[in-house]
Amino acid sequence: MSVAPRKKGVFARPLAEYVLEKLDPLVAKKGFGEASLLMQWREIVGARICDICAPERLQWPARARKPSPDKPQEPATLILRVEPGFGLEVQHLAPTIIDRINAHLGWRCVSKVILRQQALARSGQKNAPRIAADPAARARAAVVVEEVADEPLRAALIRLGERALARRGKG
Repeated sequence: MSVAPRKKGVFARPLAEYVLEKLDPLVAKKGFGEASLLMQWREIVGARICDICAPERLQWPARARKPSPDKPQEPATLILRVEPGFGLEVQHLAPTIIDRINAHLGWRCVSKVILRQQALARSGQKNAPRIAADPAARARAAVVVEEVADEPLRAALIRLGERALARRGKG
């Protein structure tokens, strides 16, 4: 029995690359240049801020008819959905949020924040119960995916495994 020769140069790509390729055009309709701002919101702004607000869209200023090479693109305005009752706190945190977003994206993308008070829908359900972090579930998930070489994919799989194990323990 002979084994067919393997094609050279054909390698599997991480799932994260496929997901981002498909999401980027969808989030572009909301003014976001890439999906990472939405998908990594918690990592960018931190858990405390993430629990009370979420990005809704980026509103870009109108472009000039003839772009000038010495005048760069003006930064966007970030529109945030904020849990009712937390508007004042988010307003005070706006400079920090802007700094973290711009640091994540690597350029001065956002210069201003507009707040819309509206309850945040979690996991497709309003008022979905929050699952507390479980260090034991996170450790078990990390052991399962320790051989995954791609760091962003491994981190995403650990978060997914942690949530799945925490839900199973609650039910």
